[in-house]
Amino acid sequence: MSTKADLTSADLTEIRQSALGAADPLGVAADLADAAQAGRLADPEDAGYALALAAEIAESRSKLGAALKYVDQALEAYGKRDDSQAGAARALRARILFRTGRADEAMAEIEPLRPLLTQHADAAAYLSAALAVGGQNRVAEEWLSDAVQTVLAERSGPEPTSAEDAGLLFFLLQQRHRVRHALGRQHDTHDNLAERLETKLANAAATPAGLADDDLLFWPQAEFDKLIAQWPALTEPYGATWDEHRARRERELVGLAAAGRTGLTLLSGTVDGLTKLGDPADPATRSAYTRAQSGPVQITWPPERNGACWCGSGLKYKKCCLPRSRG
Repeated sequence: MSTKADLTSADLTEIRQSALGAADPLGVAADLADAAQAGRLADPEDAGYALALAAEIAESRSKLGAALKYVDQALEAYGKRDDSQAGAARALRARILFRTGRADEAMAEIEPLRPLLTQHADAAAYLSAALAVGGQNRVAEEWLSDAVQTVLAERSGPEPTSAEDAGLLFFLLQQRHRVRHALGRQHDTHDNLAERLETKLANAAATPAGLADDDLLFWPQAEFDKLIAQWPALTEPYGATWDEHRARRERELVGLAAAGRTGLTLLSGTVDGLTKLGDPADPATRSAYTRAQSGPVQITWPPERNGACWCGSGLKYKKCCLPRSRG
């Protein structure tokens, strides 16, 4: 890893993917910590992320003292942040404490994170993973079961009916199902729901007809405003506002990813390109535009949490469309 130039979010992502295969992973961890502390990050807000990554590398090499030092520095960098990234760092600290035999301290660290289960889709994975390290699968089952009940109670119906509707509930059900399997539990109604939902989403993701053509199109803000101004009826397939439009697309993509779909892309449309094929109010015109080989530009999804958001806002994904999947 270079120690001369500032490290960007993309650099950190590349390091995460390659560090464990490096000749000296502990050296990489030390360099990450030094970069965060010496101000050699392109975005100072990445300090917590870099330090947590250093902690994970050290933990993977059983250097638990170094791992604990790095994660404590990460939490100091995060300060009072209460987002999922900071929560994951706190769960990492609990995991390291479990590994060092400090179970009481680990539980004191992780207990306040329990509310994150109903706030962030990835919390189910990192909290249950930490509890598993501490031999606390029964606690994980209890927490996940309560979170599932809370989310179900807030829904209009007992079961999601689409990938877009799955969202956070899918991840809770899926992780609960895995924990209960590890405990040797018999299936209950929530386990059955997890399997039905996984099958439903997998079928929808595997079948092109599972999504309407309009569900593949994304309109950048300027194009969206132009489109809706000329054809107000298109708020039905695309949303009444650009915020609603990109939130819909994010939730759809999260649902497909939860079902195991990979290589996901959106098609970035233009009003001029659409109108060349006919009347935009006609679904057949929009379908033809979506399928035209010379039509929309593909947008790869998802970007890295610290990378530029796919919607083109210029903000980081974690601060832009990622939270919209929980809307």
